[in-house]
Amino acid sequence: MVAATRPGKRGPNDPGRRDRIAEAAMWVVAGRGLSGLTHRAVAAAAEVPVGSTTYHFKTLDDLLEAALHEASRRNVEQLRDWVLSLPGDADFAAEWSELVSQQIDASRRATVAEYDLYVAALHHPHLRSASAGWDEALVGIFASRTDALTGRMLAALFCGYVLQASLADPAPSREQVLAVARRAIEGPTATG
Repeated sequence: MVAATRPGKRGPNDPGRRDRIAEAAMWVVAGRGLSGLTHRAVAAAAEVPVGSTTYHFKTLDDLLEAALHEASRRNVEQLRDWVLSLPGDADFAAEWSELVSQQIDASRRATVAEYDLYVAALHHPHLRSASAGWDEALVGIFASRTDALTGRMLAALFCGYVLQASLADPAPSREQVLAVARRAIEGPTATG
């Protein structure tokens, strides 16, 4: 669950309008929560007429689904880039813990929006496949540096730990996050 950039202005010829509206929907959730997701708010954020949002996304559920897909796409793309950028001999526990810490600190706003959208699937069954697909992508990303079972465990731990840490006051220190990562990746002897 990684930070993204805000949508920008476009000229009158706007072939990417639908995608920009989806991105704006994600940012509206980031700023206002799910209850703030309206066609009017998304239109303002995307800098398009309200008619454009209702043309591309007839209902609020359609906007919600678009925002979830956009958040998932961005997060998975950024995590894939992250894992591919790691050197082959990287200390994966340290890298993973740094990624978690970034989600808690620098990327907090995007992380909160991503959780809002992900959890919306609990109340909107048509979103469940998108949330499950997001989970499977995380498993694959983490398994690419470990194994299938550890990748699944790290994906669940990543989601749960980032959520808990985002709510904690104070947030866990980098050392605490690293201790959890070492235990999960290297086993009980890693942290004593």
